[in-house]
Formats: sequence, structure tokens, C-alpha cells
Amino acid sequence: MPHVVTQSCCSDASCVVACPVNCIHPAPGEPGFAEAEMLYVDADACVDCGACATACPADAIVPHTSLTGPQLPFLALNADYYKVFPHADRTPLALVHEQRRLRRPGPFRVALVGAGPAGLYTADELLRHPEISVDVFDRLPTPYGLVRAGVAPDHQHTKQVEKLFGQIERQPGFRYFLGVEVGKDISHAELAARYHAVVYTVGAASDKPLDIPGDDHAGSLSATDFVGWYNGHPDKQDLAVDLSGERVVIVGNGNVALDCARVLAEDPRLLASTDIATLPLGGLLTSNVREVVVLGRRGPAQAAFTVPELVGLSGHSGVNVVIDTGGHELVGEDVKTRVLRDLAQRPVDPARRTIVLRFHASPVAVHGEGRVRAVEIARNRLVVDEYGVPRAVPTGETEVLAAGMLLRAVGYHGLPVTDLPYDAARGTVPNDRGRVRPGVYVAGWVKRGPTGFIGTNKTDAEETVDRLLDDLDAGEIPEPVGTTRGLRSVIRSRQPGMVDLAGWQAIDREERRRGAAAGRPRVKIVDMEEMRRVAATAHAPRYAGLRRRASG
Repeated sequence: MPHVVTQSCCSDASCVVACPVNCIHPAPGEPGFAEAEMLYVDADACVDCGACATACPADAIVPHTSLTGPQLPFLALNADYYKVFPHADRTPLALVHEQRRLRRPGPFRVALVGAGPAGLYTADELLRHPEISVDVFDRLPTPYGLVRAGVAPDHQHTKQVEKLFGQIERQPGFRYFLGVEVGKDISHAELAARYHAVVYTVGAASDKPLDIPGDDHAGSLSATDFVGWYNGHPDKQDLAVDLSGERVVIVGNGNVALDCARVLAEDPRLLASTDIATLPLGGLLTSNVREVVVLGRRGPAQAAFTVPELVGLSGHSGVNVVIDTGGHELVGEDVKTRVLRDLAQRPVDPARRTIVLRFHASPVAVHGEGRVRAVEIARNRLVVDEYGVPRAVPTGETEVLAAGMLLRAVGYHGLPVTDLPYDAARGTVPNDRGRVRPGVYVAGWVKRGPTGFIGTNKTDAEETVDRLLDDLDAGEIPEPVGTTRGLRSVIRSRQPGMVDLAGWQAIDREERRRGAAAGRPRVKIVDMEEMRRVAATAHAPRYAGLRRRASG
């Protein structure tokens, strides 16, 4: 196998287009592309040209001769995919669809609210049309959303997608209004009056509660908040994280749960060479945590973590990984089961910290006098319902597990967006393929719910932009009554700390400068006012192209 995909990739599909022999699947338009955990290289068809590795924005593709020991399971992972999906009828070259063109002459202006992956992929799709300019608003002075504040620090390779985002934000017709809160510093009505369309890509900022007694005790935290804490999110640096206990219980076994478990169990000296925030790193260096128990209410086959994340965990040689199936046998020959069986057979080194993947278990209560001291756990059995779905049913057996902290990682949940309809059950804005109404659209988690990976947002953005372009072509979107001329001055009068592209680039340079001095990729600035002070040192940006001058 000349080249191998080695992680949950961004699904940008640049590698698919770059490949001259169409040996990377599933490709855009093929079944399963939007839901795929990763893409796969066909060993029989690959000609070892390296075009895919050059095109990949996340550095996720490497020659098989460069695989490290922990990456070797990805050889089998790629091969297994083609045993099930041989793709024997492939076309010799990857297909590039003809670029759509608008039937109306423009120019058109679009406001994007949210500068995370969904927002930037949406901007990229819009800017393929020279008639369209894009202004991106975000409450924080820094962009990239969960790529910056959600990806675990020991996954620096995943953050390589920032290179792609940098290319997007340097396109003509792109402009940032960072540190600006829509609904406070500028209203939706003001945006709608100045832009042909407003697209919300604000994600899902909350999390789902456990609804068990004691969940409100001190030390019971949201994994969302904990991730923001160690990643340097400005709102989370005052989070009360108590690492004085020897055990932490994490409820939920998705990728976020595994991220939290690794950060808690990993030797913090190894994290010192990453972009982890400075304050959390200090806390982890003095942590007393020796064991992290990850609870999944159902069995291994129903675990929410992806195979690439599990393979990555298995490659952490400095951490014990213990598999507790509750007495159930690990049956099956799929990759996930094979990796779990391998982990279950590994010896435990008492000198290392331990992650316990515990299945068929649910929390029923948190004990302690106002602070987490223990978690009561119920054992479950699986019962298949009338729809064929295995459901967790308590057996009646419980045990109390001493713990100093509880993290709930049972899913994100979107909050209402001012002036937009809201589905409280799903935490989304009701929409038709991204269209809320003509002129108002959504993309990302606020559109579909908290599902998928970073790259899922690309396909999602394409769908939303198609709906927006349909409405422009059909004349469904009227000409706005105002323009964006003078908008920067208006916003600066309300929010003097507004950060533009040049300001963000100044923050980025300063963080990287501090990182280079400390032997790290970057040292994140976590104080909002300090970010604004650094941004203020930048020269005023020069926006390229007639597109911006035409739109103001």
C-alpha cells in the first residue's frame, strides 16, 4: 500500500480531486461520503505519486514506509474498506464538476455569523462566485471555532486544516468582523438591511444534562467546558477544575470523551510541547488523577467513538487502557472489536495512569456533600426494541465508585438564535436544506445538529450555498435597502475592540512567536483584552479586488 490515510480527516476531498487514478473513496457523490469517519486509499490502484499527500490540508496521508508503530493499524483499516466496497467500476480520473455560475449579474453581499469550520467552508463555497463578497462575524477575536478551541492538543495534525482556512480568508472579497457579537453589537435586522443574505453557522454552544441527583455538585462539569478550558477558550479559563482526586468519571464514550480521557491520563510533560493553554497545563502537571473511567450505557458495538480515535488511543504507549465489558465477550472481526480485544489483552503497568473503557454502565446519582465524592453506577443489559435498536436497560445492580470529578460528554446542544425559529428538542434552527427563509440560511451544527466531523461541514455548506444561489437566481431575495459602506466605522463605534483580518493575523503571529520561544506550536492568548491590544498593532488591511470596492 503506497499511501495510507492515518486519521479522521477533514473530508475536504482535495485528495480525491488530486488523485490521477481515482483510488481514494468514498468520493463526493458516492454513498457514505458525508457520513464517512475517514477516506481510504486503495492499495491496488494507488500509483504512489504523492499527489494526495500534497493536496491534503491536514497532513493525514503518508507513504506506507513512513508509518509509525501506532499508525500501523491504519493499513488494515484501509484494506478492510475495499474488501467491502471494491469500487471496481471506477473512472480513470477523479471527476471535477463544472463550476456553477449565477444567472444574475450581482454584485451580492453575504454576512456569515460564525467563524468556525462551517462558516469558513461556507465562505469558500460562496467566494467561488466572483459576484459575491463575504463578511464573517464572530463573538470571539479569533476564528476557527472548534478547530482552535475543541480539537485536543495531542492532535496537532488535525489542526493542520487551519492552513486551508488561512487560504480561504485571504481570498478577495473576504472580510472579518471578529470580537463582534451579533444580537448585541449589531442586530440581525441591521445585517438583513445591508446584505442580500445572512448565514448563521454558530454551532452548538451548550451540552445535554444528565438529569440525575447530584449532577449540580461542584466538580460535576460539562466536557464542553473542560475542552474549552484546556484549549484556551477565553470564556473557560476560570472553570473550577479540581484534579486533586485520583479518579475521574466521564459519562459518554464518543470522541470528545476519549479526548478528555487522554488529556487527563497522558503524561502532562508530553502535552507541554503542544498548544495546550498555559494555565490548564500547570494544573495537569500537578494532577493527582491516576484513573479515568469512561462510561458507555450500551456495548462496544454501539460505542460512539470512531475507529480512527480508538486506533489513536491504542497507540498511546504511556497510558494503560483497560476494557470492562461487564462480563460480556468481545465478539466480532470488525476493526473496532479487534482493536478492543488487543487492548484487553495488554498487560497493565501500575506505574502508568489508566483509562478504563467501561461498557453496559450508566450513572444514576452523584454522591457528596455539595461536591463530587463518588458516582453511583448501574449495570445495564441490551434489549432490542420493536425497531431493532439495542436499548440499555438497568439490571438492578449498582455500585458506588469513588471519584473527585465527573465530566458529562453526552452530546452538544444548540442554543436559540435571536430572531430565528428554534427547535428546542434538537437544538437547531428549522430549515429546508439550509434555507430558513429567503435571505436567511444556516449551516453546520445549528442546521443539522451536533453530528459529523470537521470535514462534514464542507458538504453541508455546499448544500446551504446551493439553496442560497437558487434563491438569488429565482429573484427570491430582494436588493437590500442599505449597503456595507461605512459599516466598519459603525461597528467600531459600538465595539472599539473589533478585530479584522490583519488583527487576527497579528494575534496569530504573536502566539506563534511565543510558541517558538517555548518550543511549542503556539502559546495561546486567552485574555480577550490582550488579544485586542495585540490586534491593534496590525496595519489596516488592504482588501483585494473590484468585488470588495463594488460592495463597500
